[in-house]
Amino acid sequence: MHSHLLPGLDDGAATLEDSIQLLEALQGLGFKKLCMTPHIMGDFYKNTPEGIRSKLQQLQKEATSRGIEVELSCAAEYYLDEWFMSKIEKGEELLSFGGDRKFLLIETSYMNEPAHLRQAIFAVQAAGYTPVLAHPERYTYFYGKFDSLMSLRETGILFQINTNSLAGYYSKPAKEVARKLISQKAVEFLGTDTHSMKHVKVLERVVNEPLFQEALRLPLLNTSL
Repeated sequence: MHSHLLPGLDDGAATLEDSIQLLEALQGLGFKKLCMTPHIMGDFYKNTPEGIRSKLQQLQKEATSRGIEVELSCAAEYYLDEWFMSKIEKGEELLSFGGDRKFLLIETSYMNEPAHLRQAIFAVQAAGYTPVLAHPERYTYFYGKFDSLMSLRETGILFQINTNSLAGYYSKPAKEVARKLISQKAVEFLGTDTHSMKHVKVLERVVNEPLFQEALRLPLLNTSL
């Protein structure tokens, strides 16, 4: 429920052939269903629901022609900026996943906590969505402030950790925060956050990580999608 495989939309797959290579690799790892979530960011990736759906249809058609048996869908990963807040205020369409549950994937700066973080969470909920925070283990502004990260859950936001964090791919602190979140059963989703083949190579190792096996024992919502 979190990957960047749609071609030419962000810093993930650049071409349709890149997308197919990634799909084939993930299928080989056992994935049967993927919800791809390209970035939507006011200053960099001004993707629209229409543009994202168009790329999804293109990839679905190509995957089918090549016999790739992976169910494909799309949502988006929204960066919490003024552009996003404007969309919420105007009631514009946002790409969610999970059907009627309307899970909305959001992210922030890795370095600086947005002053309006809790306000944004409330606005997302008021608009009828359930906010899901992408990779909370990677936000350095929460390092050394685990209690503050946990208190954020009191707002009703759900947490999605990156599978590769469990192998220490991003950093040792990210892996440690992921470990703490898992031990506190404060994780609702696992996501690959796959952008390229280098991420797939790490995924091949993650399946043997004890922390990954521990995460799979949580009551994750992935299987309900």
